[in-house]
Amino acid sequence: MTLVVVDAVGLTPRALKHMPRVSKLGADGFSAALDPIVPAVTCSVQSTFVTGKLPSEHGIVGNGWYFRDLGEVFLWRQHNKLVQAEKVWETARRSQPGFRVANMGWWYAMGSSADLTVTPRPIYHADGAKSPDCYTFPPQLHDNVTGPLGTFPMFQYWGPTANIKSTKWLADATKIVLDKDPVDMLMVYLPHLDYDHQRFGPEGPEALNAARELDEVLGDLIDHCRMRGDQIVVLSEYGITEAKRPVEINRALRRAGFLNVYTQAGMEYLDPWTSRAFCVSDHQIGHVYVANESDRQAVRELLQNLDGVGEVLEGESLAAAGLNHERSGELVVLAERDAWFTYHYWLDNAHAPDFGQQVEIHRKPGYDPAELFWDPDDEKGAKIRGAKALIRKKTGMRYVLSVVGLDASKYVKGTHGLMPPSDEDGPVFLCSEGSFARDRVAAVEVRDLLLDLAGVTEAARS
Repeated sequence: MTLVVVDAVGLTPRALKHMPRVSKLGADGFSAALDPIVPAVTCSVQSTFVTGKLPSEHGIVGNGWYFRDLGEVFLWRQHNKLVQAEKVWETARRSQPGFRVANMGWWYAMGSSADLTVTPRPIYHADGAKSPDCYTFPPQLHDNVTGPLGTFPMFQYWGPTANIKSTKWLADATKIVLDKDPVDMLMVYLPHLDYDHQRFGPEGPEALNAARELDEVLGDLIDHCRMRGDQIVVLSEYGITEAKRPVEINRALRRAGFLNVYTQAGMEYLDPWTSRAFCVSDHQIGHVYVANESDRQAVRELLQNLDGVGEVLEGESLAAAGLNHERSGELVVLAERDAWFTYHYWLDNAHAPDFGQQVEIHRKPGYDPAELFWDPDDEKGAKIRGAKALIRKKTGMRYVLSVVGLDASKYVKGTHGLMPPSDEDGPVFLCSEGSFARDRVAAVEVRDLLLDLAGVTEAARS
């Protein structure tokens, strides 16, 4: 028997109303409200789930941060050593030395102590091109999943063409691993609700259709697991709420003289080495790095007066939020409920860097939800450019996929990062085992509840 832990990102009671097959899991076992952490973003919440710690202890203060020792902003790093706390399966091994775990797409999968790993990972060719693929450990697992399923559909995992195909691939790969490799715990990440809920908001017809699509795929996986006699947990990291206002913190900092850029080939790039202050924006949270203590009050006042900023955390308030870690900014900003933060730092789109219009999660110094859309100002042209780029790719030529818009105010309708406004819009915890029932589960309690389900004794956890 395997404990299967499904992270169905964006799953809320509102979405479950349109998901009868997944809802049945909670009806047969139990369902509970899940209280997330701040920031309610993927890397931070997943790390709290597997460690039982807050970001102040595990160090994952967002989906990315400013690496002060390198002088660079990096988002979506992969190495498991970035998580500075013991993981749930490592705790389990203290009392069950042979405890085996598989990681199917949860973050920080690479270099972890998991026994089996399958996670999206492009091929980075020498000429700068990227091809869809996945990373596996052990290496022979690659052919075991791509043989029957084909190459991982990277272009359906993120970007304007993101859809149910990537979630179905991960769910089907999970079935293969479960049936071929005996493990005690398997963790799988299913991202589908993230897409249209951010594109169109959590209540539009597109979002409801996405919930129905996920119900079919996840429902099939649940049925597969139940036929095997597995225990099943389905949880989510956050709920997506309505977004109306982008807040351009970096542009405000630049106009006030705190943020510097450098120029190459007419394009402007963030200069973190000489900037007095800049923001690493991440949905509804922003880490503001202030180089000099003497500037902090002025930067704080600028932020507090910026429309769309709800709170500015530092010192005691930063500690109370569980974010007092060396990776955090000197100041951390939280958005107002219907607002979110852009990463944009240039003042004229004519000087935007070329990666601004690309799906380029590793070069942008902040999260960009515009990557989920064809450029609304030139959607037909963007699709033509995208088709030409894919033709060049298939013929082995270098290509640039410049399809993303630069005016975020026109299209992003959903966001996350704050604590939910209500249980209806918050994440959930569903479990097949009714004997463990409770009304609420805090994100920091998930690790211990998983250990309970796995039969790990209390004495082995300390």
